[in-house]
Amino acid sequence: MKKEIKFSLVYRDMWQSSGKYQPRVDQLVRIAPLIVEMGCFARVETNGGAFEQVNLLYGENPNKAVRAFTAPFREAGIQTHMLDRGLNALRMYPVPADVRKLMYKVKHAQGVDITRIFCGLNETRNIIPSIKYALEAGMIPQATLCITYSPVHTVEYYTRIADQLIEAGAPEICLKDMAGIGRPGMLGQLVRTIKERHPDVLIQYHGHSGPGLSMASILEVCENGADIIDVAMEPMSWGKVHPDIISVQAMLKDLGFQVPDINMKAYMKARAMTQEFIDDFLGYFMDPTNKYMSSLLLKCGLPGGMMGSMMADLKGVHSGINMVLRSKNEPELSLDDLLVMLFDEVEYVWPKLGYPPLVTPFSQYVKNVALMNLMQLVKGEERWTMIDNHTWDMILGKSGRLPGTLAPEIVELAKSKGYEFVDTDPQLNYPDALDDYRKEMDENGWEYGEDDEELFELAMHDRQYRDYKSGVAKKRFEEDLQRAKDAAMVKTGYSEEEIKKLKRAKADPVIAPDNGQVLWEVSVEGPSIAPFIGRKYQHDEVFCYLSTPWGEYEKILTGFTGRVVEICAQQGATVRKGDVIGYILRSDIFA
Repeated sequence: MKKEIKFSLVYRDMWQSSGKYQPRVDQLVRIAPLIVEMGCFARVETNGGAFEQVNLLYGENPNKAVRAFTAPFREAGIQTHMLDRGLNALRMYPVPADVRKLMYKVKHAQGVDITRIFCGLNETRNIIPSIKYALEAGMIPQATLCITYSPVHTVEYYTRIADQLIEAGAPEICLKDMAGIGRPGMLGQLVRTIKERHPDVLIQYHGHSGPGLSMASILEVCENGADIIDVAMEPMSWGKVHPDIISVQAMLKDLGFQVPDINMKAYMKARAMTQEFIDDFLGYFMDPTNKYMSSLLLKCGLPGGMMGSMMADLKGVHSGINMVLRSKNEPELSLDDLLVMLFDEVEYVWPKLGYPPLVTPFSQYVKNVALMNLMQLVKGEERWTMIDNHTWDMILGKSGRLPGTLAPEIVELAKSKGYEFVDTDPQLNYPDALDDYRKEMDENGWEYGEDDEELFELAMHDRQYRDYKSGVAKKRFEEDLQRAKDAAMVKTGYSEEEIKKLKRAKADPVIAPDNGQVLWEVSVEGPSIAPFIGRKYQHDEVFCYLSTPWGEYEKILTGFTGRVVEICAQQGATVRKGDVIGYILRSDIFA
């Protein structure tokens, strides 16, 4: 019998790799007991990275989501782990040191056991401070190697980094094969080398299935000493996500590894519930191409986690590029044509930018430069004319040292703009900021929250947190969802007028009981405006007011709980008795 292999379910990463949004906290709490019941997971990835920012984007408090989702796992003895971007913590750009330190105290208090610390450049100066901060806060720091395939990313390169991270106090190493392009033989050799040098260090493998190498990679790392494997489950396994627990367990069991059994009854229930979440609203934001594997991903090396956003970007520029081509009497491009061209451009751009591992945020930087280059080339203009400030920070060394060498043309371009290259500790470029955020919270009368978690949230995602507090985020999300639902109906052949009729047929009209002027949000600060589509009203809540000709303000109630699907009268509109002010879909039939 071979060694024991444990499994970690990357449930929230499954969603990040598939679409734009994450399950709501009520959905996460419902799925957690079934994950526990499956009986095969030693760990579950519960938060971190983009996941918590997404909570804010649809108007939900990520702190409440983390506490609620981690609780059932910890109670069952299952370890929880989070995704941690090192210098960037939970966002796409660098974070001050005092905010980074606070993060580990907050997340440990919220019930998170392990932090998976990675830097998109594999820059140890960005990872080692987080190892220290995590240990001080009582968390387990899992130092991470971002795996990619290039002339500079060799076994020796990764082993040297692992040695430094382990010496700094990391008891675990994660091989983060975020694009699934790590070659199985190299990954096996890397695991064996680390284990020979550090036999007590735990090694966890995280690999996406997009290019098709993941099962071979899992086999190689297990044969060479890996301890834990990240897995997914239907209906979101495979594609550009991760291999399924059933297949991985069967493969390893056949070879004599000690692996846990799977409670298939619980698996099927969890599978059905996850599909329910997709059908509820998340499926409207999932690109269907993310369900397909593609060997083309070996060319560009882009990670599975950003495929959804990349396809959205391509769709956004597709019509504009074809408009330019039509003006030049050149043939138009299909979306597939554009996708291959973008992959080719990423392959061209990547080495010239110093081979940064293609993981957040550097995968986005490289992809953005490639996309801008592509647009410029279609117009007949030069490459490299549209590079954003965050990408320049990477190029100039403000985020850390690049693994490879910048192309001479990039160096010359930087000099021509008067930019200076730096090689200082990246954290020194970003001074402490918590006092400023404390002042903002005090001025707004906002509570710091349990364990200072609300202060942390503002400091980490200031713009998104302000939108969450103001209600703008919820409004924006509901409008986004309604647009997605309407677009889905259009694809099935419905016209806009037919869609409106269908919505009205399912909803209840709110009728004006008298003649008068419609007023929304009477006696509130700021402008009074009509409610956004998707706004929920309770049965006893005032829907609007009617200013009658005889000078009274009449309250209009819905009389039932439901959500707005259409507003027929804007602020100040004059209506007659019997006119429809709006349509409300009762909550018991809302979908």
